[in-house]
Amino acid sequence: MIRKIAESDREVFISLSEEFYASPAVLHPVPREYHEAAFDELMRSGEYADAFIVEADGKTVGFALTAKSYSRESGGKVLWLEELYIKPEYRSLGLGREYFAYIEDFARREGFARIRLEVEEENVRARALYARLGYLPLEYCQMIKDLRG
Repeated sequence: MIRKIAESDREVFISLSEEFYASPAVLHPVPREYHEAAFDELMRSGEYADAFIVEADGKTVGFALTAKSYSRESGGKVLWLEELYIKPEYRSLGLGREYFAYIEDFARREGFARIRLEVEEENVRARALYARLGYLPLEYCQMIKDLRG
């Protein structure tokens, strides 16, 4: 089951988020206060981001975090899949597919023109799932500049 995050999910969200950032799916961990700030923003409003909880067997087994932007290239709003994490023991059970069906329906209802995501080159399983679901590589090189410190 997939559902929107709630205030009561704070500790499980932070715990799963820390697990995700300690995994090979990301380049490096982030400080705990970043996880806490993300949760606080999610509870403040849905203006910039939304999060969803993945449940199976009556337990919280994963989460997803999305961000919102606008793109002239896509002709409208873009829903960024920032993070999708499912505990290793619950992978390959169809939960990723279930999440994508849920989020694509959510995006259509909310008027998004495109869903965009990032994936590490080495994350072969995730890339294969995304390709099976119809996601295509985007030939852009992304660049960033951190403004903290």
